Amino acid sequence: MIGQLYKPDADLPGEQVLHRIAALTLIVGFAAAAVALALRRPDWAKGLAGGAVLGWLNFRWLRRGIRALITAAMVQASQPQGQDAVAGTEAGRPATGAKSAAPQLGTFFALIFRYALVACGAYVIFIYLHVPLVSIGLGLCALIAAIMMASVWEVVKPG
Repeated sequence: MIGQLYKPDADLPGEQVLHRIAALTLIVGFAAAAVALALRRPDWAKGLAGGAVLGWLNFRWLRRGIRALITAAMVQASQPQGQDAVAGTEAGRPATGAKSAAPQLGTFFALIFRYALVACGAYVIFIYLHVPLVSIGLGLCALIAAIMMASVWEVVKPG
């Protein structure tokens, strides 16, 4: 029943909040980087901007991974008992064979290993751009600030 109601391309409830969080993450991070530039600290500006981009990527990978999990669960729920996932287009359902499995595998990889990917990104920024590690950490906190801002936004002006 639920699988019949779910369309893979449809927006999930709260999708506009997720877009707002993603945008606010970059806005907060780059605003903090601009303040650091105004204070004549280009090393901190690079770290804050790099950390904000890493936070944005982390959020994006999380959102894509959760959406892929929901889609896979809905496809599984919409199939009758005993029918495997490699079945063809019976009863108007699209095939979910190897063509859709490859992109989902990368999405699941990013979902599971996103902290390791963010840590590798922070390491690369720290080593190659020679920025303070604290500035990268504070840039990553732009995601937290964006989540709080979007939450307050939803309380003050609901959807």
